[in-house]
Amino acid sequence: MTEYSPIDQNPTAPLPAVGAGTTPGPGVVPDFAPLPAGRPRRRYAVAGTGHRAGMYVAALTGEHADVGELVAWLDPNPARIDYYDAEAGHALGGGAPAGLPRYTPADLERMVTEQSVDTVVVTSVDRTHAELVDRSLRAGADVVVEKPLTTDAAGCRRITRAVADTGKDVVMTFNYRYAPRNAALRQVIADGTVGEVTGVHFEWVLDTLHGADYFRRWHREKANSGGLLVHKASHHFDLVNWWIDDVPTRVYASGALRFYGDANAAARGMGPRPERGTGAEGDPFSLDLRDDPRLEALYLRAEHHDGYRRDQDPFAPGITIEDNMSVLVDYARGATLTYSLNAHSPWEGYRVSVNGTRGRAELCVVERGHIEFDGDSLLDPSATPDAADDDFVRPAGHRLIVQRHWRRAEEVTVPDGIGGHGGGDAILLKDVFRRDLRRGPDPLGRAAGYLDGVRAVAVGVAANESLLTGRPVLVEDLGLGVPLAADAPR
Repeated sequence: MTEYSPIDQNPTAPLPAVGAGTTPGPGVVPDFAPLPAGRPRRRYAVAGTGHRAGMYVAALTGEHADVGELVAWLDPNPARIDYYDAEAGHALGGGAPAGLPRYTPADLERMVTEQSVDTVVVTSVDRTHAELVDRSLRAGADVVVEKPLTTDAAGCRRITRAVADTGKDVVMTFNYRYAPRNAALRQVIADGTVGEVTGVHFEWVLDTLHGADYFRRWHREKANSGGLLVHKASHHFDLVNWWIDDVPTRVYASGALRFYGDANAAARGMGPRPERGTGAEGDPFSLDLRDDPRLEALYLRAEHHDGYRRDQDPFAPGITIEDNMSVLVDYARGATLTYSLNAHSPWEGYRVSVNGTRGRAELCVVERGHIEFDGDSLLDPSATPDAADDDFVRPAGHRLIVQRHWRRAEEVTVPDGIGGHGGGDAILLKDVFRRDLRRGPDPLGRAAGYLDGVRAVAVGVAANESLLTGRPVLVEDLGLGVPLAADAPR
């Protein structure tokens, strides 16, 4: 059995100890056929060489180098390209940077043509996704795109038009579908154990280590990210759409910036704040980029090219996204979702309750039970297993419970996954790079395409509109460019 090591873990997120290991549980990893002899490798370009690109670079220079090869970089910042070019060269055993051709966004079409690119992997700032996907498709390449698909209805229309006009392929990387605990809940629902779903309650909490990070980066501006209701929650809305196999029809939302930002800091009497995290001392909300070699290389040593600061103070002016959000979603077949997202919790994880006509399923996940601050530095218990084991009240772990009417509750065993995001990353990458080698269809339907991306974004886009108007929003009124139902005419 192949062993796996986690890659591309955000340094502020909980380490993948919950639901992940080096050896996957039985039946978790799909069966793939061997690579046919003599088949040429697909040619990949990476558009956007920030932190998230690392997962794909590592995959194409490691486990999946036999089926795909990196042939070009696209990014406006040459220092970030330098970092990944050196990483790729080292991983491929060259002992020096790979020396791959590099392009700026303006030259995307020339890149696809000159380098005979088969697929563009889009891992850029969210607001650029629609343009890069559209242009890549029209240049003749397929696309693999990180979530979210895009940030607004106009972006959805642009992408759906490009797919219709070109017939090219778009793969959405919804890695949480591949986490075994989430797949187990999907199976419970699909089996009819709880009957027809009548409602879902979904609460997600980000702790003050990980949650604060969205308020340091470009995500803090809604024009860049669509806010957490699009950038972060598209993961969650996709899970619900996939779990219950339905599409959203109406959305109402309420939310505000109630913890981060300069006004909240002043109201709580926090006093003067450091301009940036690097160099700040004794502040639990500061991120020193020098503490992580990759962040230092990708951002601190790249600032002189574009002025972007990865370590902004989460209590500085200029934040336009919310940190507390509640959403009510109606679905086509009658189920209702109640959803909440909090970005300043003392622990990190999520709780899902699925009510049906035959019973109820409950999934509780603790990814990090607490964070300790000794006045000088932070302790992340997920990074030190002994410390994590000492949290007896809220230990890291997960539990899936199913209870039928008039019966005792039963616990469903969840197998281990591999990689980050609940043990799903490495399995996702197999589907991304080897899906044509799959032996048989996936009964859980974990692979996602552009339509799944539109369905997930639809909830967040409608929720943002509801925040502005104070009224419920009909999804069909957004004009997303494609019907959301699988059987709808296109």
